[in-house]
Amino acid sequence: MQVASLPVRSAPLQQEFRAELIAIADWWAAHTVDHEQGGFYGEIDAQNQPVKHASKGIILNARILWFFSEVAQEVDNPVYRNCATRAYDYVIAHFFDNEHGGVYWELNAAGMPINTKKQVYAQAFTIYALCAYYQLTRDEQALAHALECFNLVERYAIDHAHEGYLEAFTREWGVIDDLRLSEKDLNYPKSQNTHLHILEAYTTLYQVHPGAEVKAALRYNIEMFDKYMIDKNTHHLRMFMDLEWKDFSPGYTYGHDIEASWLIAKALESLGDAVYTSKLTPTLISIAQVTVNEAIGEHGQVIDSFDFSTRRTNVDTVWWVQAEALVGFLYAYATTGEEQYYRAAENCWRFIKTYQIDHERGEWFWLSSLNKLNSDSYYKVGFWKCPYHNGRAMMEAIRYLQKSV
Repeated sequence: MQVASLPVRSAPLQQEFRAELIAIADWWAAHTVDHEQGGFYGEIDAQNQPVKHASKGIILNARILWFFSEVAQEVDNPVYRNCATRAYDYVIAHFFDNEHGGVYWELNAAGMPINTKKQVYAQAFTIYALCAYYQLTRDEQALAHALECFNLVERYAIDHAHEGYLEAFTREWGVIDDLRLSEKDLNYPKSQNTHLHILEAYTTLYQVHPGAEVKAALRYNIEMFDKYMIDKNTHHLRMFMDLEWKDFSPGYTYGHDIEASWLIAKALESLGDAVYTSKLTPTLISIAQVTVNEAIGEHGQVIDSFDFSTRRTNVDTVWWVQAEALVGFLYAYATTGEEQYYRAAENCWRFIKTYQIDHERGEWFWLSSLNKLNSDSYYKVGFWKCPYHNGRAMMEAIRYLQKSV
């Protein structure tokens, strides 16, 4: 049987991705605005009910700002632009530390700081979001705030003895004992996750502010992955490391692997160094290939992780992993033209449509409906559940399909 050409096959997919992007944006605009206390709710349960006393984290709020800033550039809907401005105003008014610089980690429901630590991961997402808002509005103050955060990260977070970026600091940018992003993370001074999102932030910052200092920082970030975090033997990413880059990762996390492959590629594209891109691209494709080889479940989904201590896989299917896999496979297809990656993306999307999207109440389940644990026990909106992974996936998937035609 003859396989249909890519333009014929991809056009319906692009339409589906755009429709889902709008569905995601409409759901967030309709359900998450906190009219009583300002900004957006800190948590909404699986039944779409707001938890009005929930705290408000910078990751959720920065990602809301980023998402609505991006989607408002893709879809002409004033509601999305208004949500972006609402998110921007709230972040600037409540999360920014006007005394010591940077953004707080967490506020109470009324918008007062309750955790003032300076997580570098949070500064990165704030830069990323402010750059998107600047692209939408050309508000010079937004870019100024992004550069302020950039300068703080470059001043305080770089490990000048051993290279790379450190994880966290006190409010005053001093040494802190608890470096973790969450209770699930290990307490080590360097992580792939934080480096990845500094990389993502600087990728966009260089697009809007292409100066020598930002360019050098972007290249430096790419080099950290190339030198220390990509295991060139296994083509997995090292997750947790000490100051001297000794690896303490408890296993492989397939979502971070595939996410890193295309985000590093996007950083290389922003940097514009053809020689370095040519050198590193085969490694990035190998990461995608390992994900195809090791992590595909029986329904086309990407499983969560592999644990070194038990030598067992965690077959949970988490919303953000499916989103990143979809984009990563399409990146690999757009780069190589190899059919296996397109099929992997199609299968992943079929899984998302069937098991990950909540067609009754909207948005995506934290865990797919196939998981043994009931997805109703997980929030729809919260500290770590945002419109970033799935919303970004829809936009990036369309772009990769357009590049491939």
